[in-house]
Amino acid sequence: MGWQGRNLKAKDLLGFASPIEVFHLFTLTILSLLLPTSFLLLARLSAAQSFPSPHPSPRLYSLLLRINPNLLYLLVSIVSVATLIHGLTCKITLFTQSSTPLLKPPLYASWILLCSFQICVGLGIEGNISAAADDSGSAFGFPGRFFSRLIFLLGLHETTQVWSRTVVKPVVDDSVLGNSREERWVERVAVAASLGGMWWWRLREEVEILVVMAEAKTEHLMDMDVRDFVGWWLYYLTVTVGMVRILKGLLWVAMICVRRRRERGTSLAEPDENDDKV
Repeated sequence: MGWQGRNLKAKDLLGFASPIEVFHLFTLTILSLLLPTSFLLLARLSAAQSFPSPHPSPRLYSLLLRINPNLLYLLVSIVSVATLIHGLTCKITLFTQSSTPLLKPPLYASWILLCSFQICVGLGIEGNISAAADDSGSAFGFPGRFFSRLIFLLGLHETTQVWSRTVVKPVVDDSVLGNSREERWVERVAVAASLGGMWWWRLREEVEILVVMAEAKTEHLMDMDVRDFVGWWLYYLTVTVGMVRILKGLLWVAMICVRRRRERGTSLAEPDENDDKV
Protein backbone atom coordinates (compact mmCIF):
# COMPACT_ATOMS: atom_id res chain seq x y z
CA MET A 1 0.00 0.00 0.00
CA GLY A 2 2.86 2.33 0.82
CA TRP A 3 4.59 1.58 -2.50
CA GLN A 4 1.35 2.22 -4.42
CA GLY A 5 0.88 5.52 -2.60
CA ARG A 6 4.41 6.64 -3.47
CA ASN A 7 3.86 5.58 -7.08
CA LEU A 8 0.68 7.62 -7.31
CA LYS A 9 2.44 10.64 -5.83
CA ALA A 10 5.25 10.29 -8.36
CA LYS A 11 2.75 10.09 -11.20
CA ASP A 12 0.93 13.17 -9.94
CA LEU A 13 4.25 15.00 -9.61
CA LEU A 14 5.23 14.23 -13.20
CA GLY A 15 1.83 15.32 -14.42
CA PHE A 16 0.84 12.18 -16.36
CA ALA A 17 -0.33 8.72 -15.38
CA SER A 18 -1.48 7.04 -18.59
CA PRO A 19 -0.34 6.57 -22.22
CA ILE A 20 -3.00 9.05 -23.33
CA GLU A 21 -1.50 11.76 -21.17
CA VAL A 22 2.00 10.88 -22.38
CA PHE A 23 0.74 11.29 -25.94
CA HIS A 24 -0.89 14.55 -24.85
CA LEU A 25 2.43 15.87 -23.55
CA PHE A 26 4.29 14.76 -26.69
CA THR A 27 1.73 16.36 -29.03
CA LEU A 28 1.67 19.57 -27.01
CA THR A 29 5.46 19.84 -27.14
CA ILE A 30 5.73 19.15 -30.89
CA LEU A 31 2.99 21.63 -31.83
CA SER A 32 4.48 24.27 -29.52
CA LEU A 33 7.70 24.10 -31.56
CA LEU A 34 5.81 25.40 -34.61
CA LEU A 35 6.53 28.95 -33.48
CA PRO A 36 10.34 28.71 -33.15
CA THR A 37 10.37 26.61 -36.33
CA SER A 38 8.61 29.51 -38.05
CA PHE A 39 11.45 31.83 -37.04
CA LEU A 40 13.96 29.36 -38.47
CA LEU A 41 12.06 29.02 -41.75
CA LEU A 42 11.66 32.78 -42.12
CA ALA A 43 15.40 33.21 -41.61
CA ARG A 44 16.19 30.58 -44.24
CA LEU A 45 13.69 32.00 -46.71
CA SER A 46 15.17 35.44 -46.19
CA ALA A 47 18.64 34.04 -46.78
CA ALA A 48 17.49 32.24 -49.91
CA GLN A 49 15.98 35.45 -51.22
CA SER A 50 19.07 37.53 -50.42
CA PHE A 51 21.58 34.93 -51.67
CA PRO A 52 19.84 33.26 -54.62
CA SER A 53 21.23 29.95 -55.78
CA PRO A 54 22.79 29.83 -59.29
CA HIS A 55 20.81 26.65 -59.96
CA PRO A 56 17.16 26.97 -60.95
CA SER A 57 14.82 26.37 -58.03
CA PRO A 58 11.85 24.01 -58.18
CA ARG A 59 8.51 25.57 -59.00
CA LEU A 60 7.10 24.79 -55.57
CA TYR A 61 10.00 26.49 -53.85
CA SER A 62 9.76 29.53 -56.13
CA LEU A 63 6.07 29.82 -55.33
CA LEU A 64 6.88 29.41 -51.64
CA LEU A 65 9.37 32.31 -51.73
CA ARG A 66 6.68 34.60 -53.11
CA ILE A 67 3.57 33.63 -51.15
CA ASN A 68 4.24 31.62 -48.01
CA PRO A 69 6.51 34.05 -46.07
CA ASN A 70 3.90 36.83 -46.18
CA LEU A 71 1.31 34.72 -44.37
CA LEU A 72 3.89 33.31 -41.98
CA TYR A 73 5.18 36.79 -41.13
CA LEU A 74 1.61 37.82 -40.37
CA LEU A 75 0.91 34.82 -38.13
CA VAL A 76 4.16 35.15 -36.18
CA SER A 77 3.60 38.90 -35.80
CA ILE A 78 0.13 38.31 -34.34
CA VAL A 79 1.49 35.94 -31.69
CA SER A 80 4.48 38.19 -30.90
CA VAL A 81 2.38 41.35 -30.53
CA ALA A 82 -0.11 39.47 -28.36
CA THR A 83 2.78 38.27 -26.16
CA LEU A 84 4.10 41.82 -25.77
CA ILE A 85 0.64 43.09 -24.81
CA HIS A 86 0.29 40.22 -22.35
CA GLY A 87 3.67 41.06 -20.80
CA LEU A 88 2.87 44.77 -20.45
CA THR A 89 -0.64 44.41 -19.05
CA CYS A 90 -0.49 41.39 -16.75
CA LYS A 91 0.67 41.52 -13.18
CA ILE A 92 4.25 40.73 -12.23
CA THR A 93 4.69 36.96 -11.96
CA LEU A 94 7.96 35.09 -12.28
CA PHE A 95 7.33 31.42 -11.57
CA THR A 96 3.54 31.31 -11.57
CA GLN A 97 1.11 31.78 -14.42
CA SER A 98 -0.90 34.97 -14.50
CA SER A 99 -4.59 34.54 -13.78
CA THR A 100 -5.57 37.43 -16.04
CA PRO A 101 -8.08 36.08 -18.60
CA LEU A 102 -6.24 37.74 -21.49
CA LEU A 103 -5.30 36.22 -24.81
CA LYS A 104 -7.83 33.40 -24.60
CA PRO A 105 -9.15 33.04 -28.15
CA PRO A 106 -12.16 30.80 -28.81
CA LEU A 107 -11.49 27.19 -29.60
CA TYR A 108 -12.33 27.52 -33.28
CA ALA A 109 -9.94 30.49 -33.58
CA SER A 110 -7.18 28.40 -31.99
CA TRP A 111 -7.88 25.64 -34.50
CA ILE A 112 -7.66 28.05 -37.44
CA LEU A 113 -4.44 29.64 -36.18
CA LEU A 114 -2.80 26.30 -35.44
CA CYS A 115 -3.76 24.79 -38.80
CA SER A 116 -2.48 27.88 -40.61
CA PHE A 117 0.87 27.55 -38.85
CA GLN A 118 1.03 23.86 -39.72
CA ILE A 119 0.36 24.49 -43.42
CA CYS A 120 2.90 27.32 -43.68
CA VAL A 121 5.60 25.45 -41.77
CA GLY A 122 4.91 22.26 -43.74
CA LEU A 123 5.28 24.06 -47.06
CA GLY A 124 8.39 25.77 -45.76
CA ILE A 125 10.02 22.50 -44.75
CA GLU A 126 9.12 20.94 -48.10
CA GLY A 127 10.57 23.94 -49.90
CA ASN A 128 13.82 23.73 -47.94
CA ILE A 129 14.12 20.02 -48.71
CA SER A 130 13.53 20.72 -52.41
CA ALA A 131 16.13 23.47 -52.42
CA ALA A 132 18.64 21.22 -50.69
CA ALA A 133 18.50 18.89 -53.70
CA ASP A 134 19.90 21.65 -55.94
CA ASP A 135 22.10 23.44 -53.44
CA SER A 136 24.54 22.25 -50.83
CA GLY A 137 22.35 23.76 -48.11
CA SER A 138 25.10 25.39 -46.15
CA ALA A 139 24.10 26.92 -42.85
CA PHE A 140 24.10 30.67 -42.48
CA GLY A 141 26.09 31.55 -39.40
CA PHE A 142 26.56 35.10 -38.24
CA PRO A 143 28.66 36.19 -35.27
CA GLY A 144 26.29 37.79 -32.80
CA ARG A 145 26.53 39.49 -29.45
CA PHE A 146 25.98 37.24 -26.49
CA PHE A 147 23.57 39.49 -24.59
CA SER A 148 21.43 40.26 -27.64
CA ARG A 149 21.12 36.54 -28.34
CA LEU A 150 20.28 35.86 -24.70
CA ILE A 151 17.56 38.52 -24.61
CA PHE A 152 16.14 37.23 -27.89
CA LEU A 153 16.08 33.70 -26.46
CA LEU A 154 14.19 34.93 -23.39
CA GLY A 155 11.70 36.72 -25.62
CA LEU A 156 11.30 33.68 -27.85
CA HIS A 157 10.78 31.49 -24.79
CA GLU A 158 8.08 33.82 -23.48
CA THR A 159 6.40 33.97 -26.90
CA THR A 160 6.51 30.18 -27.23
CA GLN A 161 5.00 29.72 -23.76
CA VAL A 162 2.14 32.11 -24.57
CA TRP A 163 1.61 30.35 -27.90
CA SER A 164 1.57 26.99 -26.14
CA ARG A 165 -0.81 28.07 -23.36
CA THR A 166 -3.34 30.04 -25.37
CA VAL A 167 -3.45 28.31 -28.77
CA VAL A 168 -1.86 24.86 -28.72
CA LYS A 169 -3.03 23.61 -25.33
CA PRO A 170 -6.79 24.25 -25.82
CA VAL A 171 -6.70 22.40 -29.15
CA VAL A 172 -4.67 19.46 -27.81
CA ASP A 173 -6.79 19.22 -24.66
CA ASP A 174 -9.99 19.16 -26.71
CA SER A 175 -8.63 16.63 -29.22
CA VAL A 176 -6.80 14.20 -26.93
CA LEU A 177 -8.46 14.52 -23.52
CA GLY A 178 -11.88 15.78 -24.54
CA ASN A 179 -11.81 18.58 -21.97
CA SER A 180 -9.55 21.38 -20.80
CA ARG A 181 -7.35 21.37 -17.73
CA GLU A 182 -4.86 23.64 -16.03
CA GLU A 183 -1.30 23.81 -17.28
CA ARG A 184 1.16 21.62 -15.37
CA TRP A 185 4.79 22.38 -14.71
CA VAL A 186 5.97 19.32 -16.67
CA GLU A 187 4.37 20.77 -19.81
CA ARG A 188 6.21 24.06 -19.42
CA VAL A 189 9.49 22.26 -18.75
CA ALA A 190 9.05 20.04 -21.82
CA VAL A 191 8.36 23.03 -24.08
CA ALA A 192 11.28 25.01 -22.64
CA ALA A 193 13.69 22.07 -22.96
CA SER A 194 12.64 21.43 -26.56
CA LEU A 195 13.10 25.10 -27.39
CA GLY A 196 16.55 25.05 -25.80
CA GLY A 197 17.57 22.06 -27.88
CA MET A 198 16.30 23.67 -31.06
CA TRP A 199 18.07 26.91 -30.18
CA TRP A 200 21.38 25.14 -29.65
CA TRP A 201 20.98 23.01 -32.77
CA ARG A 202 20.21 25.63 -35.44
CA LEU A 203 18.17 28.63 -34.37
CA ARG A 204 20.88 30.60 -32.57
CA GLU A 205 23.09 30.63 -35.68
CA GLU A 206 20.49 31.37 -38.34
CA VAL A 207 17.80 33.57 -36.83
CA GLU A 208 19.98 36.68 -36.85
CA ILE A 209 19.77 36.87 -40.63
CA LEU A 210 16.36 38.48 -40.08
CA VAL A 211 18.08 41.58 -38.75
CA VAL A 212 21.50 41.28 -40.44
CA MET A 213 20.17 41.61 -43.97
CA ALA A 214 18.08 44.68 -43.17
CA GLU A 215 20.99 46.42 -41.41
CA ALA A 216 23.42 45.50 -44.20
CA LYS A 217 21.12 46.94 -46.85
CA THR A 218 20.68 50.11 -44.81
CA GLU A 219 24.44 50.58 -44.40
CA HIS A 220 25.07 50.11 -48.13
CA LEU A 221 22.18 52.44 -49.06
CA MET A 222 20.31 49.64 -50.80
CA ASP A 223 16.55 49.44 -51.18
CA MET A 224 15.12 47.45 -48.29
CA ASP A 225 12.29 45.12 -49.12
CA VAL A 226 9.10 45.01 -47.06
CA ARG A 227 10.00 41.49 -45.93
CA ASP A 228 13.40 42.70 -44.75
CA PHE A 229 11.74 45.40 -42.68
CA VAL A 230 9.17 42.98 -41.24
CA GLY A 231 11.92 40.49 -40.36
CA TRP A 232 13.95 43.24 -38.66
CA TRP A 233 10.84 44.44 -36.80
CA LEU A 234 9.91 40.91 -35.76
CA TYR A 235 13.41 40.22 -34.41
CA TYR A 236 13.48 43.34 -32.25
CA LEU A 237 9.88 42.80 -31.20
CA THR A 238 10.98 39.48 -29.72
CA VAL A 239 13.95 41.23 -28.09
CA THR A 240 11.52 43.73 -26.57
CA VAL A 241 9.47 40.87 -25.14
CA GLY A 242 12.66 39.51 -23.56
CA MET A 243 13.54 42.91 -22.09
CA VAL A 244 10.04 43.21 -20.61
CA ARG A 245 10.50 39.78 -19.06
CA ILE A 246 13.82 40.82 -17.53
CA LEU A 247 12.37 44.06 -16.14
CA LYS A 248 9.44 42.18 -14.63
CA GLY A 249 11.89 39.76 -13.03
CA LEU A 250 13.90 42.64 -11.55
CA LEU A 251 10.72 44.27 -10.26
CA TRP A 252 9.67 40.95 -8.74
CA VAL A 253 13.02 40.69 -6.91
CA ALA A 254 12.72 44.31 -5.73
CA MET A 255 9.22 43.67 -4.41
CA ILE A 256 10.44 40.61 -2.49
CA CYS A 257 13.29 42.63 -0.95
CA VAL A 258 10.95 45.45 0.09
CA ARG A 259 8.47 42.99 1.59
CA ARG A 260 11.18 41.25 3.60
CA ARG A 261 12.51 44.60 4.82
CA ARG A 262 9.04 45.60 5.99
CA GLU A 263 8.53 42.27 7.76
CA ARG A 264 11.93 42.66 9.45
CA GLY A 265 11.05 46.21 10.51
CA THR A 266 7.75 45.13 12.04
CA SER A 267 9.39 42.23 13.85
CA LEU A 268 11.94 44.62 15.39
CA ALA A 269 9.27 47.14 16.37
CA GLU A 270 7.10 44.63 18.28
CA PRO A 271 9.55 44.11 21.23
CA ASP A 272 9.86 47.88 21.73
CA GLU A 273 6.08 48.24 21.96
CA ASN A 274 5.92 45.45 24.57
CA ASP A 275 8.65 47.12 26.62
CA ASP A 276 6.73 50.41 26.66
CA LYS A 277 3.62 48.68 27.94
CA VAL A 278 5.60 47.10 30.78
